[in-house]
Amino acid sequence: MSVDPSPATGRHAAAPPVQLSPEVADALAAGRPVVALESTLLAHGLPRPDNRAAADDVEAAVRAGGAVPATIAVLDGVPRVGLTPAQVDRVCADPGLAKLGVRDLPVAAALGLSGATTVSSTALLAAAAGIGVFATGGLGGVHRQSADTFDESADLTALSRTSLAVVCAGVKSILDVPATLERLESLSVTVVGYRTKTFPGFYVADSGSPVDWSVDSPEQAAAVLAARRELAPGAVVVANPLPAGEQLDPHLHDRVITDALAAAEAAGVRGKDVTPFVLDHLHRASDGATLAVNVRLVLRNAELAGRIAAALATQDR
Repeated sequence: MSVDPSPATGRHAAAPPVQLSPEVADALAAGRPVVALESTLLAHGLPRPDNRAAADDVEAAVRAGGAVPATIAVLDGVPRVGLTPAQVDRVCADPGLAKLGVRDLPVAAALGLSGATTVSSTALLAAAAGIGVFATGGLGGVHRQSADTFDESADLTALSRTSLAVVCAGVKSILDVPATLERLESLSVTVVGYRTKTFPGFYVADSGSPVDWSVDSPEQAAAVLAARRELAPGAVVVANPLPAGEQLDPHLHDRVITDALAAAEAAGVRGKDVTPFVLDHLHRASDGATLAVNVRLVLRNAELAGRIAAALATQDR
């Protein structure tokens, strides 16, 4: 990461480079597959202490898919791509860890602060490190009532500018899925379903919205990303639904989502605080069922991302 000279002084503001773990650096140098993983899931998306076990399981799923995992966070102002076990402990244990999108990275870097990276900032740092595949749970998107609040995740704009494949289970269920898909289309982000023409709904396999294109294998997904890179900057979203037998019961899903959104409204929760508030409410209202599904879908996405990264590495040789 660097900063342009100040027009007033001609001086450079110091900004730390992205720091790669030795394993990630070796893999990238050798052309071996690497998959980026966000840290906001660990710090803000899963309850403690379940988040620490999930961190190891997600990295293991990437390895099972044939790639090296690279969990990303900013620690003491330094963007780190690939964390040591002690650094993962720190991310998972600190309840006050900041949530860093792209707009927050320069503040954290300049002031030496620490934070977990969101989809937008993870994608940016992964691309800066030369990583072509990223696995997450669900994307951010257009919020309900956005016509009044103008609340839209920075994930969408970031993906329009970042050339990598993002494997996800759609967008979070609390969002306006049709509006999010329209926004992705406007931003020219490529969206493909993995063995489906229906966009997944995170906790459930079917959001009710279709997708125009699908791929049937990791090799096809890797080929789409390679073609996208040749044409224009921008991401390929690989939407990977849970099997119907592993999804949250759709009736339970609809009920707890409605209740959670009503609770957030009643509590006056706004902006970036909505998602963690609603996820916590869902976990409690469903007696932990949403947590189990959340972990399950992230593990499936991580393994598929590993397979796509392996296929991409083969194509690049």
